[in-house]
Amino acid sequence: MAEPDLTVKIGRLTLPNPVMAAAGTFGYGTEFARHVRLERLGAIVTKTVTLKAREGNPPPRLAETASGMVNAVGLQNCGVDEFVAKKLPALAEHKVLVVASIGGETADEFRQVAERLEAAPNVAAIELNVSCPNVQGREIIACSADGMAGVVRAVRAVTKRTLITKLSPNVTDITETARAAEAAGSDAVSLVNTFRAMTVDPVTRRSRLGVRQGGLSGPAIKPIALRMVYEVAQVVKIPVIGMGGIRTGEDAVEFLLCGATAVQVGTMHFANPRATLRVLDGLERFMRRHRIGSVRDVIGRLES
Repeated sequence: MAEPDLTVKIGRLTLPNPVMAAAGTFGYGTEFARHVRLERLGAIVTKTVTLKAREGNPPPRLAETASGMVNAVGLQNCGVDEFVAKKLPALAEHKVLVVASIGGETADEFRQVAERLEAAPNVAAIELNVSCPNVQGREIIACSADGMAGVVRAVRAVTKRTLITKLSPNVTDITETARAAEAAGSDAVSLVNTFRAMTVDPVTRRSRLGVRQGGLSGPAIKPIALRMVYEVAQVVKIPVIGMGGIRTGEDAVEFLLCGATAVQVGTMHFANPRATLRVLDGLERFMRRHRIGSVRDVIGRLES
């Protein structure tokens, strides 16, 4: 059969394929260039940047768990000005769509970061990280539909770029926050971010992290993430980007069947820097094996 058509649309963007690298696991992108041909990826989502540089949480910041890991990095980053001046020009040498993940403590901070990015020519989209669970002393913005909608509206007012809102799974009903993001002007939603979690050393009687709590990710969360992606895809008209424990091409197909238009690969980069390409290659093999001509014929086709 002919090569399968992998193109998908997210807002104003046409991605060459639906496999993206997730924020926080792929650095600023250039760190992985010696391992991965970046131009093969659907897009990369950069490490979250904030208005000012952040040092993040004290170490240790990562702890392995059964089928996953808990992280408490705390959004360490160089700040938006250095990101625009140094990180983005380095990425411009690679032909890959760049989604800038941005963070902040208030809607106004998000707005200011987005304004700084408006003059950057090689930012294809913005992902709002309103759902990080491991910043100490701060509530998760995406746990409040109203608070999250305020951030979306503030950023929507200053950018015409494709806007993606990253949802938190640490809520009673994720469809409520998904609807709020859509109503406020988001072009897409991505889910799920990590689950609030703890891991404890029984000998020292201390957290295995430098802070007591972090966020759980990896294969352990995949079944819950799938369920949430399915539920959100039933209630919004905007594209859904799924993530949570994706390791293989067939994992990606599961998310697509549940209604995701694209997927993001995250935690597996800590085990294999080529994890995103492994998923993409597996997706292509699956489509050839099952004689699927277009990836769009898979999206939302879960049978009863």
